[in-house]
Amino acid sequence: MKITLYPRMRSVFLTAAVLLSVPGLHAEVYKQQVTISNEWNIDKTDEPFVISLKDIPAPFPIRSAILFDGSTEIPCQLDDLDRDGQADELVFVADLPALSSRVLHLTFSSQEEKRIYPSRVFAEMLLRADKGEHQIIHSLSIPGHSSVYNLLHHHGPAFESELVAYRIYFDKKQTVDIYGKFNKGLEIEESQFYPTNEQLARGFGDDVLRVSGSCGLGTLKGWNGEKALHIEPVESRTESVLATGPVRTVVDVDVNGWQYQESLLSMKIRYILYAGHRDCQVQVQFDRPLGKEVFSSGVMNIQGSTSFSDQKGLIACWGTDWPVNDTLTYAKETVGLAVCIPPQIVKEEVHDKVNYLYTLAAEGRSSFTYYITFTSRKETFGYADEKEWFAYVQQWKNELQQPARLLIKK
Repeated sequence: MKITLYPRMRSVFLTAAVLLSVPGLHAEVYKQQVTISNEWNIDKTDEPFVISLKDIPAPFPIRSAILFDGSTEIPCQLDDLDRDGQADELVFVADLPALSSRVLHLTFSSQEEKRIYPSRVFAEMLLRADKGEHQIIHSLSIPGHSSVYNLLHHHGPAFESELVAYRIYFDKKQTVDIYGKFNKGLEIEESQFYPTNEQLARGFGDDVLRVSGSCGLGTLKGWNGEKALHIEPVESRTESVLATGPVRTVVDVDVNGWQYQESLLSMKIRYILYAGHRDCQVQVQFDRPLGKEVFSSGVMNIQGSTSFSDQKGLIACWGTDWPVNDTLTYAKETVGLAVCIPPQIVKEEVHDKVNYLYTLAAEGRSSFTYYITFTSRKETFGYADEKEWFAYVQQWKNELQQPARLLIKK
């Protein structure tokens, strides 16, 4: 078992000023203009933008960045996604009116300095402690036959925006589970996914879905022709928190040596959640181009739920059930779930006993991306009933198909 430990700290963003006033220490700088544009006829709010630093010809390793829209500074985030000590991507979110564009100004620096932005997201993975404070870990690797499900607080990494929170189970199910909120705000660092009675009295949210053996919300599964399959057997599993804010969280779920449909696969599933978003991007990457393998994903069939599908990759449900096995202490919760999968990899719509699903195939490809989202009926900012939810998810799919654009000026 390999564990990386880090001291507990509040989510802050570390960036840098252009120059540091330290005698004998000078920072190199590189300035870059970028144009962002919304070619859609509807306004966009908190639209995510990602810049690969491979596309920035700075003549030095980039240690920090500052982003301006005119005289207004925009919070941005540098992420080292491959953990080699060098930043790989710069990310930010921005509001863009319909049919508009504007030029932003970036300054990259070779020098690092602390710069704090208000965090709009949070992520953590905790090693459970019987006494004292749980320990933050950023990455954990185990052999495939090992079980750490009950050694981790909230059973795996948890991450949130102001609107919603997710967690990923660290076991063969790898299930995506959800935490619904009454009010917008960050809660997981304080509640750690299990709010106390005092926190509930203050209006904290809670776990709102009993996923059991289902695919929960958009978990990628195998498929045997009749039902969804867990990710097993495997040689090893690794789950990692790569970014904690202030603009986005990034969580990786890796398996090596997955024995599946006469293949031996290694697979990385990356979950990305942006500030201001309830939807989460799911990037799936294999170690080689796929053959005839067939997978599945969708949403669980909540007891008594109703479902909606456009038969082209969008599938959703709305239902009410107890979120945990304790039906005396806890009340039933009403949630809406949805998954949006590219139609190019959809084979057919199928159901098993516990899920509404699509089967997926991507022959000749080594990666694909899809999106998951949900609402809790308890939200003061959410959706009142299944009619509103099903209307929203169709609008959501339409918006995903109209991304804003970013152009790096040469």
